[in-house]
Amino acid sequence: MNPKAFFIFHFSFFILALLPLHAAEKASVEQLFAVQTVKVKSVATAKTQTNYGYVKAEENRIYEVVPRFGGYVEKLFADTRYRKVKKGEVLARVYSPEVLQAKEDYLNALRYDAKRPNKAMVASAKSKLQLLGVSDAEINAVNKRRKAGTLTDIVAPASGWIFEKSIVEGSAFKKGERLFRIVDLDRVWIEAELYQKELPNLAMLTRFSIKPTGVEGTFNAKKVLLYPNIDPKAATATLRLEAENPDRLLLPGMYVSVVSSSPDKPYLVAPRTAVIRKNGTWYAFIVGEYEGEYEPVRIDVKPLDRNRYQVVAGLAEGDEVVNNALFMMDSDAQINGLY
Repeated sequence: MNPKAFFIFHFSFFILALLPLHAAEKASVEQLFAVQTVKVKSVATAKTQTNYGYVKAEENRIYEVVPRFGGYVEKLFADTRYRKVKKGEVLARVYSPEVLQAKEDYLNALRYDAKRPNKAMVASAKSKLQLLGVSDAEINAVNKRRKAGTLTDIVAPASGWIFEKSIVEGSAFKKGERLFRIVDLDRVWIEAELYQKELPNLAMLTRFSIKPTGVEGTFNAKKVLLYPNIDPKAATATLRLEAENPDRLLLPGMYVSVVSSSPDKPYLVAPRTAVIRKNGTWYAFIVGEYEGEYEPVRIDVKPLDRNRYQVVAGLAEGDEVVNNALFMMDSDAQINGLY
C-alpha cells in the first residue's frame, strides 16, 4: 500500500498514550473522537433558493379617470381615498358646458331625423358624445326621454380601490386632468432581487412561493419577466412574479420572502459538514480499507440547499466519507503530506 495513499488518525493514538492504561483499554479511536461517517447517496429533490422583494400593483390593473372635457363637480360620491368601488359605479356627477352642448346637438339630430330621416347626422352626433366619454346609458337616456340632462356621470372604469383623488365637491376641473386613480388588487406583482451569481439557475426554477411578513400562509406565484438591467450599486437583477390575490392580503409595499425551486430530480448529495474547502479546492475524506484510515479526495460540488451539496465529480454513490472533525483530518493530512 502506498504510504501516502491513506493516513491513520495519529493524533488519536497520541491521546491514547496520555490516558491511564485502564482508560486506553476501554476506548477506541471512534469512541474518543466520535468520528462519524456518512454515505454519499442519490436523492430526488429540488434545488431551492430564497430571495426577498416587495409587492407591487400590477401596472395594467391601474386605471386613471381622466375626463375628455372640463367642468364642475356638482356631487362627489367617491369622496375619500382608499374607498373600494365597483366597475360602472358613479364616482362624481358633474356639469360640463361642452357635454351639455353635445347632448343638445344629439337631441336636435334625433328631432330632425324624426321629420326628415338622416341617420348619418344622428350617428355623427352620437359619436361625438361617445368620444367625449359619455356612457351609453346616458346617451340612451337622451334618446328615450328626448331631453338633455344638464349633469353627466363620471363612472369607475374598473373595480378596485381609489388610491388617488384630486377633486372635492364644488371644485372645477380641466379637460385631461386626472381626477381619480383606481387600483385593482385581485392580482399583484412581486419584484424579487436576485444576485448576479443566481441568474444562471433561473431557467431551471419553475416553482415560486411567496411569504409576506406578518401574514399567515404562503402564496403561489409564477415567473413573468427578468428585467433586462442590473442595479450597479447592489449588483442585483429584478425578477417580476405574478400572484393571484383574491382575498387582497397582498398589499403594495409589503416585504416578502420568495422561495424558488426546480422540479424534483435525482442528485448525488453529501452533507455540507462532510466537505472542506482548501486553497480554492473542495475535499472530502473517504473511509479507507482499515479502521482509522482516511483518504482526502478532491471533489467538485455545487450548493443544493442549506444543508447539502450536489456532488458533481470525485465521489460515487455509496462512498463513505467522514462527516465531522474535518479540521483534525485536515491537520493530519498536512502532516502526512497528502495535500
